[in-house]
Amino acid sequence: MNKKVSFGFATLAASALLLTACGGGGGGEEAAGGDSEELREVTIGVLSIAPSVGVAYGIEHGIFEEHGFDVTYEVSSAGAAMLPAVSAGQMDFGVGNPLSVVTAVDQGLDMKIVAGYSNSLEEGEDVAGVVTRADSDIDTWADLEGKTTAVNALNTLGDLTVMNLAEQDGADPQALNFSEIGFPDMPAQLERGNTDAVWIPEPFLSGLLADDANELIGYSFQETDPGMSTMVTFTSGELAADDPEMAAEFGEAMTEALAAAEEDQEGSRELLVEFLEISEEDAESLVMERLDGEVDREALMEMTNLADRYDFIENAPTEEDLFLSE
Repeated sequence: MNKKVSFGFATLAASALLLTACGGGGGGEEAAGGDSEELREVTIGVLSIAPSVGVAYGIEHGIFEEHGFDVTYEVSSAGAAMLPAVSAGQMDFGVGNPLSVVTAVDQGLDMKIVAGYSNSLEEGEDVAGVVTRADSDIDTWADLEGKTTAVNALNTLGDLTVMNLAEQDGADPQALNFSEIGFPDMPAQLERGNTDAVWIPEPFLSGLLADDANELIGYSFQETDPGMSTMVTFTSGELAADDPEMAAEFGEAMTEALAAAEEDQEGSRELLVEFLEISEEDAESLVMERLDGEVDREALMEMTNLADRYDFIENAPTEEDLFLSE
């Protein structure tokens, strides 16, 4: 049975932050464009994953400066750790998966989504999928009923989308079992038979599928909602209430930075080499999420309703709870 797990926000705030200070806005007091004005210093939390390059791109190309921000990013070891840090004012903004934000609000943290960030791909190869052994009797989402699927963390977008697809396929979603295994360990655990299937993202997904002993069941993001939001930009309810114009303007700056990074694929992948410390070859071949700062409120509320349906949360937050006032 899929059990509800608390993030333990107080403990995470004290102990789980890596917070390796990186990247600066360069700024000083000279804004891009030549106008002399003081830049507002902003700290944003990101994860050490490929889509976070959108923030690095905005800094590198002066996009945040053009909007009056001197941005520094801090790398966190876990997305959930950013939420209490942002809530406590240790960071001004964070980038993480939308379900974590919804869960945080459900557990009493006042958070607001100020912009989108990244999305799965609408068609073709996607950024995350479920893989099983080719000689298993698992061919469809429904076949996962009674089986164990490994996810990196319970009650996140992985198990949520797998449960949804299994139910659509005729299975009892509550009869699916999930275990927590780190992404790097999943291939070995699948080969040894310690799990029946794995929900796994790039770059691990491509490596698994390169072995003919494994086969893809499907892309859970894409099949649940083509172009599904995988990460959003968020801030504390306190900051949003105290300085709503600043929160909205940062959302606009982020949207512009992400659009530029998405358009300049070559430049973004060049930054990935340093950002993730990977080879140029790996950066070129990586299946990248689509970067987009626009917020699809309707789709995010549908995701929230799914989380409520499968008891990931106790009380589904409303749009007013989750988003900046329009």
